[in-house]
Amino acid sequence: MTFLIKQIIVGIVGAMLFATILLVSTFMIFPLDNWSQLVETKLFDVSYFLWVIIVTVMIGGIVGYSYGSFSSNKLNNIHDRLEELVKDQELSMEELEKMRDLKRIQRQFEKLEEKLVKQAEVSQKLVSERAKEREKSLQEVVLQERNRLARELHDSVSQQLFAASMMMSTINEGDFVDDPVVKKQLGLVETMIDQSQLEMRALLLHLRPFALKEKSLHEGMVELLTELRLKVPMQIEWKIEPLDLDKGVEDHLFRILQESVSNALRHSKANQLEIMLIERDSYVIMRVSDDGVGFNVEDAKTNGSYGMENMQERAIEIGGTLKVVSVEGQGTRLDVKVPQRRGVADD
Repeated sequence: MTFLIKQIIVGIVGAMLFATILLVSTFMIFPLDNWSQLVETKLFDVSYFLWVIIVTVMIGGIVGYSYGSFSSNKLNNIHDRLEELVKDQELSMEELEKMRDLKRIQRQFEKLEEKLVKQAEVSQKLVSERAKEREKSLQEVVLQERNRLARELHDSVSQQLFAASMMMSTINEGDFVDDPVVKKQLGLVETMIDQSQLEMRALLLHLRPFALKEKSLHEGMVELLTELRLKVPMQIEWKIEPLDLDKGVEDHLFRILQESVSNALRHSKANQLEIMLIERDSYVIMRVSDDGVGFNVEDAKTNGSYGMENMQERAIEIGGTLKVVSVEGQGTRLDVKVPQRRGVADD
């Protein structure tokens, strides 16, 4: 049974009760000599008593229908607003504002909406914080594992490659082998071992990169390049100016330097590596160039080089640009240009 039908029935019953009470009270005050007259008296050939019942039922039905329709509209309005809250939609208060008697309910809806919005903000904040904590924990685990692998590679494979390189160098410099073909093969083996050492040093640089920590960018770059100069058979020169940069800018520039130097060690086959860090016309400029074999930059972009993409993203994050120019057989030059924002750095 619907709400409207219930209201119609309630209206009819209420009207009949009211009519009964009114008639009983009337006849008690003005008693009839003959009660049969109520049935016998007719209006339009219909008994007066029946007319009373018909009119009472009609009035009760009309009143019940009117009140039921009005109440049903209000309930439907409230239902629609609740559905909007459930579906996280914006509340349409225009319909509630049309019904003055729903002003209090409207205010409660507004408070409920505000409360739900605040709860959603708190929930999102908690989720974001948990995600950051998980990401931080994962990064720490990854960093620890990379450091462990780097230590094991350095203590085992790297040392073995160094020992093999020394042995091959001793063999090739001596007169132990007379056959020129064998001597040539041994020379190739020594070259392969030397290249493997470069690959290993580049890999170690990726696995366990230097961190600036409390150092400035100038100090970190000089320390990194000084250590590399002692370990790799490559002439490394640099011009690095002490600059006052924001910490985030320093970290990104340092990571780009590590990535570019690692790529040069692994792929360039260069004899000379030059690094420059300067400030000119309110721009910080970092350049890494080598005289190696070079490569096709467009092919590297098309093939989705992870190192190139990583350096490009880091440059963009600090508001800078990265440009790579490479000519096959003539070398590669990488330029990073970052605007120097004094206000940010000074803060």
